[in-house]
Amino acid sequence: MATTSDRATALKEFEETKAGVRGLLDSGITSIPAIFHHPNIHLSLIPTATSNVSIPTVDLSLPRPIAVDLIRSACQDWGFFQLVNHGIPLSIIDKAITSVKSFHELPSTVRSQYYNRERDSQVSYFSNIDLFRSTAASWRDTLQISFCPVRPELDRIPEVCRAKLVTWDEQVKEVAREVMRMMCEGLGVDPTRLEEMTCLEWRRMVCHYYPPCPEPDRTFGTVDHTDPSVLTVLLQDQVGGLQVKRKGKDDEQDFWVDVKPVHGAVVVNVGDLLQIISNGEYESVQHRVIANSNEEPRISIAVFFNPGKKGELDLYGPLPELISIEKRAQYRYIKISEFIRTFQSKELGSKFLQHFRLP
Repeated sequence: MATTSDRATALKEFEETKAGVRGLLDSGITSIPAIFHHPNIHLSLIPTATSNVSIPTVDLSLPRPIAVDLIRSACQDWGFFQLVNHGIPLSIIDKAITSVKSFHELPSTVRSQYYNRERDSQVSYFSNIDLFRSTAASWRDTLQISFCPVRPELDRIPEVCRAKLVTWDEQVKEVAREVMRMMCEGLGVDPTRLEEMTCLEWRRMVCHYYPPCPEPDRTFGTVDHTDPSVLTVLLQDQVGGLQVKRKGKDDEQDFWVDVKPVHGAVVVNVGDLLQIISNGEYESVQHRVIANSNEEPRISIAVFFNPGKKGELDLYGPLPELISIEKRAQYRYIKISEFIRTFQSKELGSKFLQHFRLP
């Protein structure tokens, strides 16, 4: 049995390659290292839904009142929805996906130039954000770009994906603006309420690469978790693997629902901070990515939206308009610095929101 010391050594050796999971595959491995073995993984593989169950789809070409009602219902009941007819050209979507794949398949000597874990770095490449505090590593690598408080100097973004991802940031921000306004309308508050709280300003783009896994039944692509954001807008390729946790009715067991890729669609989900701001009206739901058993890598691009105001006097909590005698505040007011610090101190997948819930 491997000791804690053995694991620490293995993690250090893996990190020092600066080549990520892709580097392990390039080395010709046929089984995954022990640091990726998730204990009791069979207990996590609870039943998945039948093929006729799926997350809601919202068509933005519908009359606005209908689209708003669909978004409100999806945020309350699922925490997730697919968005179609959002106005982003298919060519921009395809080029963004292709550019991320191109970066992750560059020679390791090129990729490693971007490898770092500095929290304030605007551009970084790494494997597993929680590598040194997780129970087990997951089978994925990430290129991360922070478009906040200002866009990084362009020459810091890898050239192979630079133009495509800058364009994607511009496009996805406008989609998020419209979605946030419709979410506010669904709550019965001013449509610009989240914008006024600067929730469009702080954007972090994470470009995930899930290579084929030699032993997909021993690890995950991403463990089940909720997002520490106001809102997440996700673009995924056609490989699939994303699953959303669905509560079973009455005494039924919870189960997982596959988020089937829809070419041209984006996936939108409620983040932890929006659950707090909405006073629990909108729900941040657990989701995960199963290890890739396909021959092709899975690519996804998630953009996390959070408030740009992070001063000591800037507090975020349930909107006063959503607090009443009938429904008291469910969460306390918090500083963004505390919110981020709490997330960064935990393993991905820990019960994050409970730290801010009122008794």
